[in-house]
Amino acid sequence: MIVSKAITSFLFFLSISSINLQHSKIMTVHDIKINNIDGSPIDLSCYKGKYILFVNVASECGFTGQYEDLQRLYDIYKKDLMVIGVPCNQFGQQESGSHSQIETFCKQNYGVTFLITEKIEVKGRHQHPLYQWLTNKELNGVKNTKVRWNFQKYIIGRNGEFIDYFFSMTRPMSSKITKLIQ
Repeated sequence: MIVSKAITSFLFFLSISSINLQHSKIMTVHDIKINNIDGSPIDLSCYKGKYILFVNVASECGFTGQYEDLQRLYDIYKKDLMVIGVPCNQFGQQESGSHSQIETFCKQNYGVTFLITEKIEVKGRHQHPLYQWLTNKELNGVKNTKVRWNFQKYIIGRNGEFIDYFFSMTRPMSSKITKLIQ
């Protein structure tokens, strides 16, 4: 009877340990699901071998002019880099437009040809899994961060690993970003 309880306890411990290991598994950004601005799924694993720069964007922000430099960065480095704009309306309600309005705004005003996702939440209770990964060390394996405002930038390595992040003030063509890509 005592041996049976000991075995049962040991097996329970092993199952709990296995569950904890599964949940703490660090995945790459390529495992995350997100949709394009038109609603179609984006397969982030298509960008294996390239750097990815995620930027939470907004059409009515003081940093909105950075779209121009994001496009320039993409044009210069598109062989090695995918820029992905992620619309978010959580900071000053500065991205209140519909998906089609956002897409039109980006193309007409800044000639954007890089990828724009669906509008998501980058913080809070309804934080999208992409930003859960970007901001949580337990998921990305590198560091915890907080999204503080529109146009915060996250750079991901060629194998889907978290490299670094930059606040809104860092311009897309900054050497802080370009030296990581070159």
